[in-house]
Amino acid sequence: MFKKILSVVTFVLIAFVIWNSWDLITETIGCVFGGVCPEGGEFSINILIVLLLIPEQLFMYYSAGQIFFSYMNAQNQLEKRKFKRASQWELTRISFELNFVNHAIPSGGFSGLGYIAWRLHDYGATAGQVSFMYLLRYMITVCANQTQTIIAIIVLWVTGSIPEGALWMVGLIGLLSVGVILAVVAGIIIASNRKLIDWFSKISSKFLDWGIKTITFGRKTSSKLKYTTIHKFFLDLHEDFLLARKHKKILIKPILWGVLYNFLEIATYEIVALAMGHGEIFPQIMVAEALSSVIGAFLLTPGGVGGYEGAMIAVMVGLGTSLPVASTVVIVTRVIVLLNTIVSGYGFYQNAISKIGKKDREKILKMNEENKVPD
Repeated sequence: MFKKILSVVTFVLIAFVIWNSWDLITETIGCVFGGVCPEGGEFSINILIVLLLIPEQLFMYYSAGQIFFSYMNAQNQLEKRKFKRASQWELTRISFELNFVNHAIPSGGFSGLGYIAWRLHDYGATAGQVSFMYLLRYMITVCANQTQTIIAIIVLWVTGSIPEGALWMVGLIGLLSVGVILAVVAGIIIASNRKLIDWFSKISSKFLDWGIKTITFGRKTSSKLKYTTIHKFFLDLHEDFLLARKHKKILIKPILWGVLYNFLEIATYEIVALAMGHGEIFPQIMVAEALSSVIGAFLLTPGGVGGYEGAMIAVMVGLGTSLPVASTVVIVTRVIVLLNTIVSGYGFYQNAISKIGKKDREKILKMNEENKVPD
C-alpha cells in the first residue's frame, strides 16, 4: 500500500512540476522551432547544438554520482570501510534517480539526502556517512561556484563589461559568497569537534521534540528520533570528517568529479547561448548561476523552479545582457533540463521504490526456512 501511495504522490508531483512550467515549455517549443522567443526576442537557434544538452546533461548526472562512489571506493582502498562496490550501470541508475528526486520533490534538496541515504544503505553506508558525502558534494560545489564567480567578475571588470548601475549587485553577490563560505567553515568546525557534536546533538534532539509538541498541539511530546540516534548520526559525520582530514588523498577524485559536475552545470546554459550565437555572455552566466544555485537551494519548490530562473535572468540583465537573450537562454535551458531529468530518472526511481519491503520479506522467508522443524 505504501508503495502505491508513494507512486501516486510522485506522479502528482511530476504533473504539478509540468503544469507549473507549462508556459515555459510552450515558450521553449515556440522559441526553438518557431524562432519567436521570450520577451519578444527573435533568434535563429541551431537545434543541433541545443541537442548536445541531452548527452551533456546525462554525463553531468553521472558525475554527481561519481562524487559519492569514488569516495566510497577510496575508503575501501584504505580498508577503513567495507562498502559494496557498484557497477557502472548501478552508479548511473542511482545518479539519475537522485537527480530526479531533487527536481521532482519540493524540499529544498533534503529529499535527495533522504533518498540517497536509503539507496546507499544496501551498499553498507550509514545515514551519517551518506550525509557526510552529501555535504562533501555541496561543499565542493560551493567552493567551485565561488571560484567561478570570482574569475567571472575579474574578467568582466578587466574588460570593462560591468555596467555602473550593477556595481551594487556585484558587491552583494560578493557578500553572499562570503556568507556561504562562513557557513561551510561553521559546519567544518562543528564536524571536527567532539564536544560540539555532543552539544549540537542535544540541541537538535530538544528542537525536534519542541517542534513535534508544537505541531501536534501537545498531543505528542517527543519525536521518534531519540538523542542516541541523533548523536550516532553526527558521530558518523565526525568520524568521516576525521578520516578525510587524515587521508586527504581520498578527497582527490571526489573533488575532481565535483569540479567537473559544476562546470557541466554552467555549460548547459552556454550551449544554448552558443546555439543562439551569443557565446560571449559566458561570464554573465557564471555569476548569475552561482547566485541562483544558492537561492534555489533554499526554495521549497521542485528544483527551485520560479525563483531560480527569475534570479538568474535578473542578474544577467543587470550585468548587461539584453532581456530577450537572458530570458531565452535561461528558460530554454531549464525546460530542456527539466524534461531530461524526468525522462532519464522517473523509470529508474519507480523501479527502485517498487522493491521497498521485498528484501525484508525475502529475509523473513529465508529465516523461516532455516528454522523450520523437520517432520
